[in-house]
Amino acid sequence: MLELLHTTNRDLSSPKGDILRGLLSSVGDEPHLLAQLRDQAVDSATGVWLTILGRAVARGEASPETLHPRVATVALTLLRNEYVTRGLATLPDSVVVEIVDEVYLPLIRGRTP
Repeated sequence: MLELLHTTNRDLSSPKGDILRGLLSSVGDEPHLLAQLRDQAVDSATGVWLTILGRAVARGEASPETLHPRVATVALTLLRNEYVTRGLATLPDSVVVEIVDEVYLPLIRGRTP
């Protein structure tokens, strides 16, 4: 999960990420285009994250209840949110590690009291 999020972060920090952020900002007045971009991005990413999470469930590292698209992609959503809400062109790897260690892993493993 960490490697997948690092890869996504590198993509978002690249010229390709610049183009994607530009597209997202320019389609604000075109709700149908924004919906298409969102649907395509979510559909392609969700399958990968569900597969990885399914393997973690099979190994006993995650609860079967976590096999839900929103849970599976929450780390990716948080990463994207960093770019969108902060207007950043690049994100330090430490933020990626924090998203995984402090949010994603506790979510899929369940917090202990």
